[in-house]
Amino acid sequence: MAIMELTQSNFDNVVSQHDLIIIDFWANWCAPCLTFTKIIEEVEKDYPEVVFGSVNIEKEKSLAEEFNVKSIPAVMILRDRVVVFAESGALPREGLRELIEKAKDLNTDILREAQKQKARE
Repeated sequence: MAIMELTQSNFDNVVSQHDLIIIDFWANWCAPCLTFTKIIEEVEKDYPEVVFGSVNIEKEKSLAEEFNVKSIPAVMILRDRVVVFAESGALPREGLRELIEKAKDLNTDILREAQKQKARE
């Protein structure tokens, strides 16, 4: 599956239909973003079960704000509609693969319960 362009209009639909999503926040003027995009394109081929999405922060400012993206490139991993990883900066190829494997192994029931408890505080 190719990297999917995520927009305000399709974001909720994409997130609700997929278990694991890797999101790349980027802009055309950002040289490190373009380098990281190449890494994502390579890694994406090894994970057909994972959805890879990209958010152009110039076009989708509201999504960048919603996820509190302060610098780019930024990568975010959502598992069962929960953000399980968020970091600014380009990751190396193996670092991205390692994060994907960890996200695949996460017990999201535990994560959801922790979020519920935090919301009660």
